[in-house]
Amino acid sequence: MLVHLRLNVPTGLTADVTDLLVDHECATNVTLQRGASLVPQGDLVECDVAREIAGEVITRLKALGLGETGGILVSTPTAWPFAAAQRLERDAPGDPEDAVIWDSVVDQAYAAARPTVTFHVFLALATLLAAIAVITDSAVLVIGAMVVGPEFGTVAAVATGIVFAKWGLSFRALRLLVLSFVVCILFVALLSFLADLTGLVTSEMVTRPRPQTGFIWHPDRWSFIVALIAGAAGVLALSTNKANAMVGVFISVTTVPAAGNLALALGTWTPSEITGSITQLLINLGGMIVSGVVVLALQRLLWHRVTSASARLFFSR
Repeated sequence: MLVHLRLNVPTGLTADVTDLLVDHECATNVTLQRGASLVPQGDLVECDVAREIAGEVITRLKALGLGETGGILVSTPTAWPFAAAQRLERDAPGDPEDAVIWDSVVDQAYAAARPTVTFHVFLALATLLAAIAVITDSAVLVIGAMVVGPEFGTVAAVATGIVFAKWGLSFRALRLLVLSFVVCILFVALLSFLADLTGLVTSEMVTRPRPQTGFIWHPDRWSFIVALIAGAAGVLALSTNKANAMVGVFISVTTVPAAGNLALALGTWTPSEITGSITQLLINLGGMIVSGVVVLALQRLLWHRVTSASARLFFSR
């Protein structure tokens, strides 16, 4: 698996940058267009590198000063049908599926910590779906609410900020989580209140036995254990670019369903379910943040050694 680097290089750094890439055994397709970069003024350098060493190459480019004075753009090709690419994959240490590009992880975290209209709309819709799931006692709708909820990336951003000591990132992500959940819960609570006035929803619908959805406001030790496991799986999927694994994370924690249950309990004023819903919500968010911090910290410390050892163990190289 290859990663493509597009570099806008000030003229004074061009020789150092090209020497680094040309001499690197895991880089190929190195091209140089002199004077092609207008802002910043300089040259355009492009190359392909094995994903396993992309993070190392980017770190060395930043050490040359390119991160401050030039531009570094990282993209992933959809196919690489040429012999040199196969050679790079053989020569690169570890496996591309295990590779972590930390700059990409941090950039994703900053993106997830930004308050956007889309984020709030998806969270509000997910909370509304969860509230309807409570009324109808539908496990299918609970799963749908979990999948629609966009909050995990922001949870991972909190953990990323802690591990990289980027406290501003953690603060922005945590503030987004708190404010967005408060806004969406109040919004759905208002709708529930109006529905209660019209008789569409009643307090009895919330308090009656719900064998399919009662678990979302009954926190126990397993709630925290599941949150820990889901948080670990989630940050691992994000850091290694395993987007397909995220679906399993989305449907394993009851963050949004607890918010929906809380909103419905507030709207119909059912105090017996308010405390449990709040506790479930906090347990899930807290557990995912804790496990996210632990997994990211262990990855930074041990991941390179673990992947190198696994390559020898499984004879993948």
